[in-house]
Amino acid sequence: MSEAADAIFVGGGGESQQEPQVLRLGFGNRHGLIAGATGTGKTITLQILAEEFSNAGVPVFLTDIKGDVSGMAVPGTPRGGLERRAAAIGLEGYGYRESPVIFWDFFGEHGHPVRATIAEVGPLLLSRMLDLTEAQEGVINVAFRIADAEGLPILDLKDLRALLNFLGENQREISLQYGNVTTQSIGAIQRKLLVLENQGAAQFFSEPALELSDFLRVAPDGRGYVSILHAERLMGAPQLYATFLLWLLSQLFEELPEIGNPEKPILVFFFDEAHLLFNGAPRALVEKIERVARLIRSKGVGVYFVTQNPDDVPDTVLGQLGHRIQHALRAFTARDQQALRRAAQTYRPNPRFDIGDAIRDVGVGEAVTSFLEPSGAPGIAERTLIRPPSAQMGPIEEGARQMLMLRSPVAGKYERLVDSDSAHEMLARRAEAAAKEAQANLQKIATEKAAERAYTAARRYEAPTRGASRPASTSAPAKAPARAPARRSDSAVDAFTKSMARQLGSRTGQALVRGVLGGLLKGR
Repeated sequence: MSEAADAIFVGGGGESQQEPQVLRLGFGNRHGLIAGATGTGKTITLQILAEEFSNAGVPVFLTDIKGDVSGMAVPGTPRGGLERRAAAIGLEGYGYRESPVIFWDFFGEHGHPVRATIAEVGPLLLSRMLDLTEAQEGVINVAFRIADAEGLPILDLKDLRALLNFLGENQREISLQYGNVTTQSIGAIQRKLLVLENQGAAQFFSEPALELSDFLRVAPDGRGYVSILHAERLMGAPQLYATFLLWLLSQLFEELPEIGNPEKPILVFFFDEAHLLFNGAPRALVEKIERVARLIRSKGVGVYFVTQNPDDVPDTVLGQLGHRIQHALRAFTARDQQALRRAAQTYRPNPRFDIGDAIRDVGVGEAVTSFLEPSGAPGIAERTLIRPPSAQMGPIEEGARQMLMLRSPVAGKYERLVDSDSAHEMLARRAEAAAKEAQANLQKIATEKAAERAYTAARRYEAPTRGASRPASTSAPAKAPARAPARRSDSAVDAFTKSMARQLGSRTGQALVRGVLGGLLKGR
């Protein structure tokens, strides 16, 4: 069979199957699932779908967990086994061809850097990324609220740290207005930010921020670009990986316009290792994922979850996945057998075979598939031989990767880091201005103290000077000045001086606090 212009040929069953298995482009935004145990062919299936969506003019985003998918950038090597597979399933015109690829890397090592600001990520996803408690998440929300009220952009980690320091220094005033903000919560968040930074997040939380339009590019020959995110190192921080991809989906949902049901998707998004998205996720986050999955298809985006077991995906999300490609599941334990039965129950039955047995017995490169029919109803489950890929299977050589990056349509756009004027710099300037104002108050207080000291000294010597102008008595010798009053006077001066010193310390501290608070909260 040659490929139809409005469908993707996924595979067939040779003589035992009447109809080839195709994914209709008009339903490409109805989401899908690729599942199966390790080594059963999920990565090749992902590559095949990405190739064919690209050939249809649909841009694709996918993650490369092991480096295996990068070979899409070069043509495949002729192999007799692949050609025999193509002939067995009736695939006509099979050949070897590369796909247009743009390489990306969270850390900027094996692809163009991917960056976003903390403000774009938002408090909910940031709290998930940091694995915060409810109280700590509340503090993050207060920080974002104050940043919005004060016009303080939170772009990178140092901005967030500066804002948290401000919360700690003004804890009492902020707690009265926004609720309890404890030093313990702030300290815990700061420590988790340090862990996140050690994982490389400082490179992600920076500028220039990613423009989503770069994921929607179409090559001059009409094929959609395949954006491949190198995620081998990113998998060392699974929460960071999952939260980043969810942020990307959320950004697409927020920025793309409603287009209803297009003739083909405007973007197809493959979420590999999808179980990381849902493991330990709080209810609020799962609800956000459900909402995005339910509504983003009206933006023309198809989301395909790739995972080992369908149980990794919540039922509320699983029910929205119209296309299913189920590779082999192993059933060695009672739990595995239950998972196998549950997976079989999600398919429309086929009277020709038992779906549970088929899922257990399919070989490498074979799967139980179900795609939406022209009416939009789920298709009957079929045991399918997956078509061979046209591009290389396995990783690309590093030299070839670097050459492709130099010729990339986004070459040089994201490589240079930009440090914009943001919360850290603004708070630093306000603190500096407040410190200068406090210093001026300190000098004023010191001047007042010096004047008071001079006035006291003048009053001390005023009385003896007036007494010397009187005529001296000749009848009796002049009395020597009494020492006790002088001692009392000295003690009063000492006490006044000490009191002024204490007041100076107290008033200086008050002036500093007033100056800092006045500078930081100016304009509210």
